[in-house]
Amino acid sequence: MAEHTSESAEPNGSAGSTGPAEQRMPRWLPRAMLLAFALLAGYQLLDWAGHKLFGLATMMLVAFFVSLAMEPAVDILARKGIGRGWATGAVFITLFACVAGFLAALVTLLVQTVSNLLEELPRLLNELVDFVNHHFHQHFTIDQLRDRLLHDSNILSGYAERAANNVWGLSSTILGGLVQFLTIALFSIYLTADGPKLRRTICSLLPPDRQATVLHAWDLAIGKTGGYLYSRALLAVISAVGHWIFLAILGLPNALALGVWFGVVASFVPTIGTYIAGILPVLVALTIHPIDALWVLGFVVLYQWFQDYLLQPRITARTVDVNAAVALLAVLAGGALLGAVGALLAIPATATVQAFLSEYVTRYEVAEDPRIERDVRRSRWKIPQGRGGSLRRGKPVAGDDAPDGGDDTSKPAGDAGNDEDDATP
Repeated sequence: MAEHTSESAEPNGSAGSTGPAEQRMPRWLPRAMLLAFALLAGYQLLDWAGHKLFGLATMMLVAFFVSLAMEPAVDILARKGIGRGWATGAVFITLFACVAGFLAALVTLLVQTVSNLLEELPRLLNELVDFVNHHFHQHFTIDQLRDRLLHDSNILSGYAERAANNVWGLSSTILGGLVQFLTIALFSIYLTADGPKLRRTICSLLPPDRQATVLHAWDLAIGKTGGYLYSRALLAVISAVGHWIFLAILGLPNALALGVWFGVVASFVPTIGTYIAGILPVLVALTIHPIDALWVLGFVVLYQWFQDYLLQPRITARTVDVNAAVALLAVLAGGALLGAVGALLAIPATATVQAFLSEYVTRYEVAEDPRIERDVRRSRWKIPQGRGGSLRRGKPVAGDDAPDGGDDTSKPAGDAGNDEDDATP
């Protein structure tokens, strides 16, 4: 009886001893929790570093594209026996001279425009007051406007206070932009001068079968980026000369500076550059002779049509041949990702990717089919059976309802179509 009791107690004891073991935490759970916390910490660290280094990465991307654009000119000088370092220095000095000339012309233009506007402001106010009094039957005077402004001195003081607060922010923005410009210029010079060394270093990290692909993509990027820059520079020169001559004929002051402003902004700012560039000449014309603003606006529209449909396709046909809709989509996407820098680099990047993919995508010859062009005259010809049938102005083609091999006419389909052409008025 005792043995039975002890035997029966062992299972209960063993069951009682295994209960807490079954309720213990699994061995893999602590390691999984540590791994999850480590991954979360790594993600937070990468996110913090990405936000801190995003500006530097953007500047490096711009410097890389600038080096790609400058490399064809450097290669031309290097093939003539000039050292690569000296060739790089000559190309970038020329580029800096062009940028400095544009900025000098822009500053001169802004100073002259503001001074002219201040000189012409009383006359413009008098003309505006006379226009309002004549057309709206009012009796305003300049003295009333001046008294109103002095009476509402708190408004003027508020504007002055906000302007004073924004001076420091504007100065910081200018200094920050200058630092970024110098950083991009420095990296661009290094990447251009050490271009062969950089390509050799990258290829040394790749297997031989991949090296040719990388070098081919690099050559395409150089060709497309350089072609984009040079074609835009040529368009800017033509546009600047054309607008300079027209504005000089109108007798506007600083016609050359206005022409340079319009040519550079309209050619290098994607999509909306023409509209931004046209604002300043119109304002200048308004301060001199208001009717000239309409002439300037009309010339801007006509020249934009001439450039988009006649001049630009001929210049960019062999350099950056990108569909207009694709280019617009690329500019919008680049602007959404990187702002103005992304919008500026979107077209050469898209052209490079398009050219690279076009060599690896198989294309097939397309047979003549009236359904492609949707030409009414061609669509009257019979479309072969088995391809959806065909209609001629709402009428089925003769022989379409006949069984295969049993055409009910002795004439070919082309003759039947010719007969119908003769019968149709």
